Amino acid sequence: MANTRARLRSTTVVLGGMGLLAAALTACSSDPDKRCVDRDSYRMGQGYKVVSDKNCKSAKAPVNGSWYYGGKRKGSWASGGSFTKPGKGSGGSSGGGGVHRGGFGGGKGGSGG
Repeated sequence: MANTRARLRSTTVVLGGMGLLAAALTACSSDPDKRCVDRDSYRMGQGYKVVSDKNCKSAKAPVNGSWYYGGKRKGSWASGGSFTKPGKGSGGSSGGGGVHRGGFGGGKGGSGG
């Protein structure tokens, strides 16, 4: 009876760990969430109109298509994202080196927190 419980507990730990691994790999994928939008279609409260990817791949597209990164998609509209591709590193920010924390050996000019 105790052996069966130990096996069940072990299986639960392994399966839980696999779920965490899958979530981490999905969150850290190399291709950021992007969609093609018509840059000239912005509407307050809705965002940009999502269009076919071919409009972002061709210079002869009938609309001013641009890749739009992140944000939320609601129906055929996207908002809350950016036209700037997120950089690699922590936090997905395009501004530089990720998170900086002060303290002992925290770098030049940093104040400890």
